[in-house]
Amino acid sequence: MRDSPRSGCPINAAVEVLGDPWVMLILRDMVFGRRRHFRELLSGSIEGIASNILSDRLKRLVAAGLLSQEEPVRGRRAAYSLTEAGIDAVPVMVALGTWGLAHSAGEPALRVRAEVLRDGGPEVVAAFMEELREEHLGVPLADPARERIGDRLAAVRAAAI
Repeated sequence: MRDSPRSGCPINAAVEVLGDPWVMLILRDMVFGRRRHFRELLSGSIEGIASNILSDRLKRLVAAGLLSQEEPVRGRRAAYSLTEAGIDAVPVMVALGTWGLAHSAGEPALRVRAEVLRDGGPEVVAAFMEELREEHLGVPLADPARERIGDRLAAVRAAAI
C-alpha cells in the first residue's frame, strides 16, 4: 500500500488497500473465522501465510484504518479489531464470494458461508455487519433477540467439514 494513491479514482483507492490477496484473506479470517490474534491468524490460514507476511499486512491494515490494534497487556496477547472501514469491506467480500461461487468450482465446505450470504441478500449482510460492529466496536445490537448471522455461518461451515 502506497502513502498516496496513484490517482483520485475511487476504484484505484480501494484496490490500493484491498487489492493484495493476503489482505483480503486476513480480513476474511477475521470476519468469518472470528480470529483476532496474530497466532490465530497464522495457524488458521488455510492458504499458509508466512509470519513475516502476516505481520506486514496487519501493519498495513492498521495504517490504512481497516483494523485497530490493542496494546498488549502483560500476560495477554494483543488483539486486532475491525474498524468501521474494515466492516464496510464486508459487502466487497460478499461480492467476491458470490463471483467465486459463479465462476469457480471450489470445495463445497468452503463455499457454504458465501452461499448463505448470497442467498440471504442485503438484509442478511447488513445484519451480519451489525453483529461485527457489536463484536469489534462495542455497538449494541438493535435487536439482541434475533438470530445471529455469525452463528449461522459458523454452524453451516462446521456442518460442511
